[in-house]
Amino acid sequence: MAELTTAGRDRLKESAFALPGRRYPIEDLAHARNALARVAQFGTPAERAQVRRAVYARYPALQARKVGLTAREVAARSRSAQ
Repeated sequence: MAELTTAGRDRLKESAFALPGRRYPIEDLAHARNALARVAQFGTPAERAQVRRAVYARYPALQARKVGLTAREVAARSRSAQ
């Protein structure tokens, strides 16, 4: 995982975080995976759900691997749900 310094974290947009208050950075795939792991350990059920939604919206391939679908199938499902 790429190191995220304080200065680098401060430069990230709010959209690069899974929760308000600049919590759980998800600016790259490694940090997104780490956010899922950390919130599973320490987050409330509501925080877990919110982090999962944010991570899977930004990285649909992660959700695809979890449910055994291809990224293309996940994208097609998300388009049909809208």
